[in-house]
Formats: sequence, structure tokens, C-alpha cells
Amino acid sequence: MKMIRVALAALALGMTGTAAHADTLFDDVQGITLDEEGKIQRFVALLVGDDGRIKQVFQRGEELPRDVDFREDGRGRVMMPGLFDAHVHVMGIGFGALTLDLSQTKSLEEAQALIAAYVEEFPDRPWILGRGWNQEIWGLGRFPTAAELDAVVGDRPVWLERVDGHAAWANSKALELAGVTASTQSPSGGRIERLPGTRTPSGVFVDAAMDLVQKVVLPPRPVDRDLALQAAQKILVRNGIVAVADMGTTIEDWQSFRRAGDSGALDIRIVSYAAGIDNMSLIGGPGPTRWLYGDRLHMAGVKLYLDGALGSRGAWLKEPYADAPDQTGLPLATPAQLRNTMSRASLNNFQLAIHAIGDAANAEVLNAIDDLDETYEGDRRWRIEHAQIVAPQDLARFGQLGVIASMQPLHQTSDMFMAEARLDPARLEGAYAWDTIRENGGHLAFGSDAPVEPADAFAGLAVAVSRQNAEGEPYGGWRSEEAINFEQALAAFTTGAAYAAFAEDRLGRIAPGMRADFLFVDRDPTMASPSQLRETRVLETWIGGRRVYREAE
Repeated sequence: MKMIRVALAALALGMTGTAAHADTLFDDVQGITLDEEGKIQRFVALLVGDDGRIKQVFQRGEELPRDVDFREDGRGRVMMPGLFDAHVHVMGIGFGALTLDLSQTKSLEEAQALIAAYVEEFPDRPWILGRGWNQEIWGLGRFPTAAELDAVVGDRPVWLERVDGHAAWANSKALELAGVTASTQSPSGGRIERLPGTRTPSGVFVDAAMDLVQKVVLPPRPVDRDLALQAAQKILVRNGIVAVADMGTTIEDWQSFRRAGDSGALDIRIVSYAAGIDNMSLIGGPGPTRWLYGDRLHMAGVKLYLDGALGSRGAWLKEPYADAPDQTGLPLATPAQLRNTMSRASLNNFQLAIHAIGDAANAEVLNAIDDLDETYEGDRRWRIEHAQIVAPQDLARFGQLGVIASMQPLHQTSDMFMAEARLDPARLEGAYAWDTIRENGGHLAFGSDAPVEPADAFAGLAVAVSRQNAEGEPYGGWRSEEAINFEQALAAFTTGAAYAAFAEDRLGRIAPGMRADFLFVDRDPTMASPSQLRETRVLETWIGGRRVYREAE
């Protein structure tokens, strides 16, 4: 790293007790960012102050300052804004890295082998915990069973979350500890899967029914949470993600974020949305928190759930599932409960981020927003998280009501073939409808939903512009009319995500006054094909003018 230091001046200022103004010039870069209209803007250098904010951006031909304290030579590399993932579960990413990961398994047998190896590797762990299984990828045509876990491990309880986090798989030991039997009733908003033709629990629990077993799982200790946070941060910065919206922050999560901030170990920027009203009140008290640790932590609002996920048939649909005519999904709140909870948060100016996947759930959230919009005036920026299956007649309402569609491009490619089985063609007209929502004036904010999907924003960008998976399937893209262009996709992962979190005045662009959050990457993404976008390597990640990741290290 080439640095130029004005040592005597800095020393003199330091001796007098006056803070030194140490500016850093980043030059010889191929810079790209978005301007205020969302258009690509190019630059060759930028000046960063010692407060971690950008002081000036230089276009080609402009004279660069000579009297600077430090100089960072970009060596002609591509510089772009750091990416803002609009929907993640930070601690889920970390715990996913520290526990059993089944997300790459292609069959039940492969999963069983991986579980067996994990049990042998960790003989002293009282519970076997993990996540990531997907019976659709396994081609089972059904959920797995407790007996299939018992065949691998029967002496210790096992509890494994499905890839979407809306179902979990237990062995018989876990069922025994939880006291779940054939007489146990499914709770409201949840479903205990049963063995065919019986009342015997199969071992899989959907949505609210997961609490029946989760309540007896040993909770992580504070030190475990701190390790998970550090693991999550490493994953995020390695992928060029500098800021996230954490969906479902508990008071325990918040305390871990605060411990990291207090010790100087919080690198990424976290905008928290509390896990329900109780956590909202514990964390924020009378209202959203102020920005902490140099704009690294802020609790903006609350995350609510109205339904489950499509893969576990918990998404709430207006009509029955095409492949399960007796099911329409699981509404997790009545219309009155939803409006009461939204009102409770809005009274204290907390932002609402509401999980809705099915067309019935999305319609009900839009109805509630319409009902409450006049009561709670001002800039509310109502958010619908996922907005995956929307009735075609409801798509325009996102723009009419000024609703933010917080969506995850990788869900489209992971779910597209399963969605075709779950839904009839008419309902697919409103599936993952990014461009229609945008064309109708809705605001797009893109994320990954990590650890449900990898925290890979470049893969997300590739999907957004192609509607194809990593294998290039399907040819021409799945419902390709809903693809968006690169500028629009980059905006959704930067300025759009910042706007969705009330952070557009400080994050999302490389511009004067903004936080100096940027990446050096190995190619110009504006010139890349979808497959090349997926292959983009992050060389360095800088947050607040400080390097937090370098590939070479």
C-alpha cells in the first residue's frame, strides 16, 4: 500500500490536542456509482476525510489535490459502491456457519451421510443443530421423517431448520424432550406434519408449530452469539456487502451488536428491524434508536409476519395450492390483529417491514396499509418483505401506496420450478414481478434473505438482469419480461436498499457527504454478462474509509 504522510504537520496538531484532519486521496481508479437519477456515473478519484465520509469525487480531467495526508493508489482497478443487502438474518448467517449446513445436499441419503459425519465430529454436543434442507431439491415429494433422522442419530436430539426457516425437522429424541405426541394439537398459524393416515407426528413442524420443539432447544450463550456475529461479518464483507437490514432482531441479538460496537469490532452497518413488538419495545423504547458507532447500528422498525413460505406450503394463498387442494397456507394474524400491531408500531414512528409471500397475504398487507395510511401521516415507507406471489390486479398498488417491495432475486431461481408446481399459470403472472412493480411506481430494495440464500449480491444482480440460475436455466429467462436492467438492479442493491431503511442521506452512493463505503472488484460490472457478474471477485471492501477485507489476506 502506497501512502504519503505529512508527518510533521500531523505531529504538531496532535501535540496541541487539536484533532488532525487526515484526508486520504484514492486515485487511479475506474470508478462507477449511481447519480441522484439512478444513472451510472464514472469517476477517477475520491477524497475521504478522517470522519469516514467522502469529501469530493473527481471526474476525468479534473485536477487532483496535492496537499493530502495519505494517498491510496487504486492501480487502475474498478471501484464501486459497497452493496446494501436489504433483507438478511445476521445471526442466522453466523450460526449457519457454526452449525450443520445441509444447503448443498441433493438427496436425503446425502443429507443423512453429512449428519452422520457431523455427529461423529462433535461427539460432545448435547443437541445436533443445523439448517438448509430442502425436500424439493431432494425430489422426495414429501417431507422427511423423524425415523429417517433416527436411523442416523437416536441418542441425542436433532433439530434442523428447512432452508426457508419456516419449517424444521426433528428426530424422536427431540420429540420426546418436547413432549410432542399424537395428541398434541397444531397451534394457530402452524402445522404439525403427521404420518399418512395417522395422528403420529412425522417429525416436521411448520411455522408456529416450530415453537413446540424450539422451546426446549438449549439457547446460545452470549459468547456463542458474539462468535456468530463475527462469522457473519466475515462472510458479508468477503461478498462486498457493507450494510444490511437485519430482519427479526431480538434483544439478545441487539446486545451482541452493541458489544461489538463498544469494542470496535462492528465493521458492517446494521439497520435492525425488531422481532415483533416486544423486542421493538425492549430495544427502541419510545421510538427508533439514533445511529450509533459512526452510522454502524440503528434500529429503525419492526418485522412482522403474515404468512409462511411457499416451499413448506405456509404462504397464504387466495385459492388452494395446485399440488395440495386441501391447503391454502397459514395466515399468522387476523386482519384486526395485523392492523392493531401496525398501529402500535406506527404510533411511535417505527417503520413496518411485513413478511408476505402468498397473494392473499400481500393483498391483506396492502389493504392494511391503505387503511392506515391516512391515519399515520408523514413518510412511513411501508415495506413488504418478499412480495413473491402477488395477484396481478394488486401489483399497481405498490406504486399507488408508495410501498417498498423488499425482494430477493435468488428466491426466483431457487423457487421457479417449485412455484410452477404450487401455482397455476394465472397466479404465476404476479410471481417475482420486479419490473411490473417498478413500472407502476413501486420502490425496489433487493437482498438475499441470507442464510436462506447465500449472501451473494453479485449472483443476485445476475439473476435480476437475466431471470436465469447459475446453469443458465431456463433459456431466455423465467418470465423474462420481469427482468430489469443493470442500473435498476444496482440501485436496488444500493440506493434503493438505503432508501428503504431511511439511510439514503448517508449510504448507497459514492458522493460527497456519504459514508466512504466502497469495493474494489476484478471487473467492470456494467460491461459484464450475467455469468460474468456471478463470477465477480471482491478484491477489497472498505467501510467508512477503512479497509475491512482484502482478498490477498
